[in-house]
Amino acid sequence: MSHAVTPDAPDPSRSHHHLKTPVDGLIAALSRKIGRGNAKEVERFIKFAFVGTLGFVIDIGALLILQNTLLPPENDQNVLVANSIAFILAVCSNFIWNRVWTYPDSRSYSVRRQLTQFAIVSVIGLLIRNVWINGTYEQLGQLSTTILKSALSDYAPQLIDQNKLGTTIALVFGVLIVMIWNFVANRFWTYNDVE
Repeated sequence: MSHAVTPDAPDPSRSHHHLKTPVDGLIAALSRKIGRGNAKEVERFIKFAFVGTLGFVIDIGALLILQNTLLPPENDQNVLVANSIAFILAVCSNFIWNRVWTYPDSRSYSVRRQLTQFAIVSVIGLLIRNVWINGTYEQLGQLSTTILKSALSDYAPQLIDQNKLGTTIALVFGVLIVMIWNFVANRFWTYNDVE
């Protein structure tokens, strides 16, 4: 007997195995301890944070590589393009890990539908982050290099180094801002089929 799978329907032959990692037991125990009646949601948030941390490493790593090779932060366009590429790489990693690890029980929607919703939430997050970074990287770079100059008398950064430092600092704060948006929006829209 064959099953017809529509684009928005889950694949009935798909296995619902949960990905097991070495930290699952620790996360579950911590979630039960601090989450009490809401332990499952706390466990999801902790896993979401782990996935987000991996995404952050991919994000900042890609940004630093791009800024030191193909897209030096000589202008706003290069800053935004490098930031966007880094963000997209992190989002791809985050979607895969969240689907298979954070929300393995979310299978009443197709992967295509969830990827589309995840992408929409992520694009909104990217817009929030780009506005934040574009509006703050120069000031954060100036502030941080001023602090470094006062601590290190022979420190004389070039403008491009100041902009790299400012972009990195703005990225850290931008990631924290967008993480809250992403968790709430994805939990109650993309993965709203889990209890």
